Amino acid sequence: MNNTIYKHINSVKARGEKLLAVLIDPDKMKLNNISDFITKVHQSIATHIFVGGSEVDEGLTEMLVIALKKHTNLPVVLFPGDIIQITDKADGILFLSLISGRNPDYLIGKQVEAVSKLAKTDLEVIPTGYILIENGRETAVERVSKTKPIERKNINIIKDTAKAGELLGLKLIYLEAGSGATNAISSHIISEVKQLLRIPLIVGGGIRSKAEMESAYDAGADLVVIGTAFEEDESFFNELKK
Repeated sequence: MNNTIYKHINSVKARGEKLLAVLIDPDKMKLNNISDFITKVHQSIATHIFVGGSEVDEGLTEMLVIALKKHTNLPVVLFPGDIIQITDKADGILFLSLISGRNPDYLIGKQVEAVSKLAKTDLEVIPTGYILIENGRETAVERVSKTKPIERKNINIIKDTAKAGELLGLKLIYLEAGSGATNAISSHIISEVKQLLRIPLIVGGGIRSKAEMESAYDAGADLVVIGTAFEEDESFFNELKK
C-alpha cells in the first residue's frame, strides 16, 4: 500500500501550510447533487474529501465514492463509523481508534474485524487517534460508540490522550467535537495539544464560519474538517473560494 496521502499531509505541515477536508455523509448526500456540490468544492480551498458517518446503511458509502471519483481528482478518504463503510473505490482510510473512550470495540475490536476487508483493497491506511471532546450536546459518535467525550475543562487529559496516541505509533490525531456540535473545539485546547505533538493534527466539529476555521489553523490545526456547515448552507463555499 502506498502512503502518498500521508506524505502529502506531512510535507504541507512541514511547510507551515494548511489543509481543508470537506466531510460528506453518505446518508445525507443525494447522488444527483454530487456534480454541483463538487463544482463548489473545486472552487474552494478544499484539499481533501472525507466520506463517512456514524450511522450509514450498507452500500451507500461505495455508491457515493464511485460517484465522487467521476467528478474529482482530490483524494477521497474514508472516515468510517463502521466496517460496512469500507470500500476499495476510495484512495485511503483513516484507520480510527477512539482513544478518548474505553469501549474495546472502538479501541481495537472493529479494527480487527476490518483487517480481512482491508487486505482485499489498495487503500492507503492511515492510523488515526480519534479524540471526542464534549461540545454541549450528545453526538452520534457518543451514542453509537457508547463512550463519553472528554470534558472540555480536562485539558490535561485531552493533551495526555493525544500524546499517548502518538507514542503508540498513530500517525494522525483527530480532535473531534462531533457532527453538528454546539461548540467547536477551543483555540486553547488545540494550541495545548499541538505543542505536545510531532505528528499532524486534525480538528473538526462545529466549525461554521471562515473565522472559526482560521482560528483553528492559528491555534495549530494542520487540517480542518467541515461537514455540517456545508450541508446546512452550501453558500459557505463562497467564503472559502481560492
